[in-house]
Amino acid sequence: MAIYKAPTFAERAAAAAAARQKALEKLKAKPPVDEAVLAARKEAAAAREAAAQAKREAKKAAEAEKAAAKARKAAEQAEAEKMAIRSVAELEAARKAERDRRYAERKARK
Repeated sequence: MAIYKAPTFAERAAAAAAARQKALEKLKAKPPVDEAVLAARKEAAAAREAAAQAKREAKKAAEAEKAAAKARKAAEQAEAEKMAIRSVAELEAARKAERDRRYAERKARK
């Protein structure tokens, strides 16, 4: 059975240099990009960016509308609470007036 032999520094450096050379040759063998294809890619990227911008603006508008609706709802709720407090105050005032009237009647009888 063969025993594993660790590669030496020189072997590792040579393998790395060979890999770099192979990658460089592969990159050089790549055909140049056609101008029409490049222009089409730029147009597609611009269209994607415009769509993304429109989506962001729509999201921002929806969030603003949601915030406005929330503010309206809070204002309506505050108004309802104010009306409830006012009606409770009016009820208490009516009760007090009735109580005072009864008290005055009792005093008048004595």
